[in-house]
Amino acid sequence: MSTAPSAAPYATRDAGAPGTDGDIPSFEAYGDGDWSDIAEEAVRLGEERIVVNMGPQHPSTHGVLRLMLEIDGETVTEARAGIGYLHTGIEKNMEYRTWTQGVTYCTRMDYLAPFFQEVAFCLGVEKLLGITDEIPERATIIRVLLMELNRISSHLICLGTGGNEMGATTIMTTAFTAREEILRVFEAITGLRMNHGFVRPGGVPLDLPPGVIPEIRTANKKVAKYLGQLSDLMMANPIFKGRLVGVGHLNLAACMGLGMTGPVLRSTGLPYDVRKAKPYCGYETYDFEVPTSTGADAYDRVDLRFKECYESLKIVEQALERLEKLGPGPVMVADKKIAWPGQLAVLGDGQGNSLDHIKEIMGTSMESLIHHFKIVTEGFRVPAGQVWQSVEAPRGELGVHLVSDGGTRPYRAHFRDPSFNNLQAVSMMCEGGQLADVVVAVASIDPVLGGVDR
Repeated sequence: MSTAPSAAPYATRDAGAPGTDGDIPSFEAYGDGDWSDIAEEAVRLGEERIVVNMGPQHPSTHGVLRLMLEIDGETVTEARAGIGYLHTGIEKNMEYRTWTQGVTYCTRMDYLAPFFQEVAFCLGVEKLLGITDEIPERATIIRVLLMELNRISSHLICLGTGGNEMGATTIMTTAFTAREEILRVFEAITGLRMNHGFVRPGGVPLDLPPGVIPEIRTANKKVAKYLGQLSDLMMANPIFKGRLVGVGHLNLAACMGLGMTGPVLRSTGLPYDVRKAKPYCGYETYDFEVPTSTGADAYDRVDLRFKECYESLKIVEQALERLEKLGPGPVMVADKKIAWPGQLAVLGDGQGNSLDHIKEIMGTSMESLIHHFKIVTEGFRVPAGQVWQSVEAPRGELGVHLVSDGGTRPYRAHFRDPSFNNLQAVSMMCEGGQLADVVVAVASIDPVLGGVDR
């Protein structure tokens, strides 16, 4: 059984080149296995060990995550992450549904960032169909608008729950109040607050409702105000800094070795962002920066999330200006063999087909009714092939690998969720540190187990 390093991996900040100085233990120094392995090894060696289970129901584990911690007093000597308790079988279920129905599944994986999963999946389907350049510009701008608002709402959850886990309830209530402003916008546009299923292959099912652009601008101002309050509460607070500075340290070499992305990677000084590295949805035409830092600790990751929220607000404003300048237009691909046949509207009881559309297909056009029935129940065929598509989600690079056998359903749909990769760092961040710092280190990763156990 491997033993933990004697010194804390995060004992000091790196000096010199961003996130590259300082020795890190080899990856072989960190063990794996389950509780039974620990117990058997202890019996064989005749050792007395204290092993603590944090989770799988612990409120600080961001879902159903199990952390197995071996401790010596208050020092963590070994830390292991146990996953799989929230397995939903989403990827497998997608193989038994049409390509459009797959959106309803993948939006529920990382339930705090649903739009990113919808967009990644739909971009992949559109690549397989060869219609990437045919997506209406207005639909693409709406996708960007929703993703950036979603990035802010996701980061607010990270900041709020992280503060609450350290005992600062005011941080959580302020963050959730700010997030509520964004969820109201989502509800006005899609009819739902979460798990929207709004982005579809070929575009989006309906345009922005009247009056929503001024509503978004009002919400942006309120969110910016709440972000300022949160920053004042957290970033200069000596207690907050004492809990976060130097905790959960992970330098650039470790991040590269573990495949870490998102704020954790950017806290080492590397400005890797899929929106810049491999642009999609026209991100190369937007004016925004990719914030970085060099502290490579929990404090810097909080700071980066604040900065990313402000950059997202800038992108949202640019998207709104483009929508106003562009004016009304199509939001779904013109090809009727692919386009969703419904004419959706936000009605009194939620989103559904407009009454005029129902009257047409039910009363005046048998062809429209047959087409509607066929494409909704059977779906469209996608040429055989495979594709990889990635987007920059709040927790890092989210990728989707789609395989088609030429049918109306995916042969295989597999997602690279950033939380799954980032959780590998739990051992390196926690071993050698204090038990209380485990909560802080895990919170700085911001994992969502719905995306991990898909």
